[in-house]
Amino acid sequence: MTSIDPSVPDEVVRERAHVSIWWTGLVAGAAWAAVAALIELWPEIIPQPYGRELAIVSLLIALVLVVVAATGKLGGKVSASIRHYGPWFVAAALIVAIWEVVTAKTGLLPLPFFSSPQSILEVFLDDWQRLGISVFYSVLLLAKGYFFGALAGFLTGVTIGWSRSAAYWVHPVLRLIGPLPATAWLPLAFFIFPSSGSASVFLIALATAFPVTILTWSGIASVNRDYYDIARTLGAKPLFLILKVAIPSALPHVFVGLFMGLGTSFAVLVVAEMLGVKAGLGWYLQWAQGWAAYANMYAALLVMALMCSTLITLLFRIRDWSLSWQKGLVRW
Repeated sequence: MTSIDPSVPDEVVRERAHVSIWWTGLVAGAAWAAVAALIELWPEIIPQPYGRELAIVSLLIALVLVVVAATGKLGGKVSASIRHYGPWFVAAALIVAIWEVVTAKTGLLPLPFFSSPQSILEVFLDDWQRLGISVFYSVLLLAKGYFFGALAGFLTGVTIGWSRSAAYWVHPVLRLIGPLPATAWLPLAFFIFPSSGSASVFLIALATAFPVTILTWSGIASVNRDYYDIARTLGAKPLFLILKVAIPSALPHVFVGLFMGLGTSFAVLVVAEMLGVKAGLGWYLQWAQGWAAYANMYAALLVMALMCSTLITLLFRIRDWSLSWQKGLVRW
């Protein structure tokens, strides 16, 4: 970039371009500051703990947004990410303000059936240990079931996609069993397996395996036959064709199946934990409902949403890394 004024160096011009004010960030910061004022200055119909702490959190969010807005793009990737979600920060401030007004300030949504933001914060601050243990056990159970289900689905999909004989025998079984929801197998699973934990792993694996099998099978079957012919001309053996031609070409389909399997396995996880295990987010939800602890229930639901979103983001990163060699060939 060349400066218009010859007396101003090019480095100064580039620095000024990077320090452009982010007006959306200023609006978002003002909105969160208004939320803090609303929480602190408007009396609650029923006094609740941690109101001041919630106001402080709102002020800290406002401060971060104002700093990012004032420093422009000098913050690097973190600043760029915050800028990208600028409108969402404004929307979140409006949601929290409305939520606060209709619960803690006016009681339009009666407590405790509809918890206020302060009540949710109270759960995270006072019951973090029990909630954290539940998250740990849920992640552990989900990891076991998802791993075994994804592995079984991948191997089955590759087998029936490659072998017509295997497809002849397995395809009718998949059409018969696959559409059934995994939760329909709850009575049989708890009867066959020796513990509720192993039964839960089986149900999660079953929910994961079906979409992974179908999408892997579709990917293997849709590989261009010319690739096989060229590889055979060069002397490739069947094992090489499977490992180096069929599976790499089918990976985009495989990851679609993994995404679908993650969603279904998460739903089965919650149901399985409600019925059998003694720890986990599903168990925590049932415990909160039994004691009419609605704030704890809403906090657990929020944690579930964040947990699922985090796992999907992680799976996206793994997909982008493993398919980086296909960049420009595959359009997402």
